[in-house]
Amino acid sequence: MKLILLCLGTVLSLASSFKTTTPSQRFSIHSGSLIQLRSMNMPVARHPHCDLPGDPSLILTTNVDLGDAKKDLLKTLSALVAASTGKPESYVAVCITDKASMVFGGSDDPLALGCVYSLGAINISNNGKIQSGVTDALEPYGVTAGRVYINFFDMPRENVGWNRATFGG
Repeated sequence: MKLILLCLGTVLSLASSFKTTTPSQRFSIHSGSLIQLRSMNMPVARHPHCDLPGDPSLILTTNVDLGDAKKDLLKTLSALVAASTGKPESYVAVCITDKASMVFGGSDDPLALGCVYSLGAINISNNGKIQSGVTDALEPYGVTAGRVYINFFDMPRENVGWNRATFGG
């Protein structure tokens, strides 16, 4: 639940901060896991495991030890997200954190929590393909379908940054 709230909190914090800043006031990175708005000296939560650029992005956390298979799983999920959203794989970023301390429904049985962020590719069809594909990819590691929970966020262009600018201009 904390990871779900963290993903949602990250999106809401970023969304609200971009509405009140100009390009020269955007973020400056400080030590630890906080970003501070220069003009407001206000901390904004960041995802604690991954700061990859990408549209779409999949951030996945699991309590399973993926071992040497992690690199192959990253590539599999990258191709899945690209195929499911219709976006070039060169745009896709995937981050997997394994061996995490997690519970879901009061149990620490194998599970995965994820967040998918995208510009305009979040819809019932694409989301279903990603949800099903991630579940299929994790089942060999003992993560059952009922233990894979993914939140999907359709991001406004002005709230997604890359290469020193946002996609909104």
